[in-house]
Amino acid sequence: MTNNILLCGVGGQGIVLTSKLTASAAMDKGYHVMSAETIGMAQKGGSVFSFLRIGNEMYSPMFGRKQADIIIAFEPAEAVRMLPYLSDSGCVIVNTHPVMPVTAVLKESSYNGEEMMNYLKGCVNDLVIVDGAKACRDLGSPKVLNMVMLGAAIRSGFLPFTIGDAERAMEKNVKPQFVELNKKALNYIS
Repeated sequence: MTNNILLCGVGGQGIVLTSKLTASAAMDKGYHVMSAETIGMAQKGGSVFSFLRIGNEMYSPMFGRKQADIIIAFEPAEAVRMLPYLSDSGCVIVNTHPVMPVTAVLKESSYNGEEMMNYLKGCVNDLVIVDGAKACRDLGSPKVLNMVMLGAAIRSGFLPFTIGDAERAMEKNVKPQFVELNKKALNYIS
């Protein structure tokens, strides 16, 4: 058994922490984990993605096209960009709230994510849509999107651990003053 997981979004959305918590929860369950992250221009809204492999018989943290069991996309355009990695039987968890890329801001073009969401709805068989903006409003913090997304991914059944396992990993890897809010976000269901 090997789970290939791809997390993607833009800088500042908490992708690196989500990747670390996912790896930690899996390792606590006795799985081998390999990961590789690309953090390009993250402070300027650039693409951030993380490859995670959980299981045995792995020789590289990276995997090829059509091999991701799950894509956890914090931003719709980044989901579309990473779609070639999704296996035919894979799942996409996507946040509906778009983040205007720097290039669009500079060109004064419009981007609201709707076209990307429509594209995903038309070509992904197993698509879980998360209204991340609503979740963050309901929870009272814009900084918990990552835990909302991780919770949705766990509930999809494509990750080899439970919400409780993720909570235990969180207790070890998140500052104590943020644990309770992040647990609420992990358990948030819209």
